[in-house]
Amino acid sequence: MANQTQSLTLPPPRSYTRTDFTALRAFVQRLPAATIARLYYDPDLAPHAATSEAMERYLRTMRDDLVQLALLHGSTVLAQHLKASIRQHGSAKLTAVTLRMVEQASTLAAAVPAAAHPVHLWFRPLVARRLAGEGIATLGALVDWCNARGGSWWRSVPRIGALRARTLVAWLRRHEAALGMRVAADVDAGDDAGSDASARVSPDAIGGQGGTGDLVVIGGSPLAPRLAPFERLAVPAALSGGDGGEGARGTGQRGTNRATAFAFIRAPHDLAAIHAYLHRYRDRPATCRAYTRELERLVLWAVIVRGTAVSSLTVEDCEAYKDFLAAPAPAFVGPKQSRVSGRWRPFAPGGLSPDSQAYAVRVLRAAFAWLTEVRYLAGNPWSAVHDPVTVTREVPV
Repeated sequence: MANQTQSLTLPPPRSYTRTDFTALRAFVQRLPAATIARLYYDPDLAPHAATSEAMERYLRTMRDDLVQLALLHGSTVLAQHLKASIRQHGSAKLTAVTLRMVEQASTLAAAVPAAAHPVHLWFRPLVARRLAGEGIATLGALVDWCNARGGSWWRSVPRIGALRARTLVAWLRRHEAALGMRVAADVDAGDDAGSDASARVSPDAIGGQGGTGDLVVIGGSPLAPRLAPFERLAVPAALSGGDGGEGARGTGQRGTNRATAFAFIRAPHDLAAIHAYLHRYRDRPATCRAYTRELERLVLWAVIVRGTAVSSLTVEDCEAYKDFLAAPAPAFVGPKQSRVSGRWRPFAPGGLSPDSQAYAVRVLRAAFAWLTEVRYLAGNPWSAVHDPVTVTREVPV
């Protein structure tokens, strides 16, 4: 009877991660299986690394899979070498050189990263545990975490330093197509990624009391502002309210509300005057932080949105800022970030409550009253502005 053709059903090909390939190289170099499991795998997440026997069995299976793929897709010389080794030893005996050739011929066995893959499949156990401890369980969650926090994303993850963070981001960028997700441009550019290089302090800018290398000239448009916290911001000279440049709105060299009499503080411009006011609360850090927050918001709004110096604000400007507190522009709003991050924003999502808006107005009214008292300003425009309406709820006893 003639032989009949039989159909053979092959199991689906296995897939292996970068960690698996690294472990196999160590196995070929005769590193003990127990040591490989300890160095490259987390036994709780990788069952094949629970025991040395399971680890060795897994690596032998992987080696055989790669050899079979190399026999199918590799060169004739490599196939003949592997077949001879199998005939002699029962299985292919690989060296570091032949393993490299086998890996190149068996690239179909390499797994492709996916957004839903757990981080432990692609990163060392220590790194994976640190990420999982912050709730970053998958590669997609890691991309979202980085995009939400920018260049300082790694600061909130214990023992993930700047160098390791750059390595992880570079790996994510190489696999963007497979992940189906984009890593934001400023994620691996450092903490100052959100600051334009052209925003650095120039001779035409007036800075605060920090070193000029740390200052950023605020500006831009309300839709795309260039922002910086109070201790790092510098103001264009034309909007500084100072004595050395063209004044706000082209009305002169000084702010239009600057007093002409002898001032009791040595403040050549608005930022210096605000620093002098905040210095009064140096022994009350919580109060100083709260007042700094309100004053830095006003400075950013006055320069970027209103296009005027703080010492040139009028009652109409103050009323407009009171409306801005009720509905800040989206570009001024963002999640909590480090104050050295380029993604720092002066307002948190959700806006300010009516009580917080009223508190801001009272803080600014008091600050301008002091600046008027020390004769830096000629008058206090906030004295003519009413507090925002707040809702008082009466609870029956």
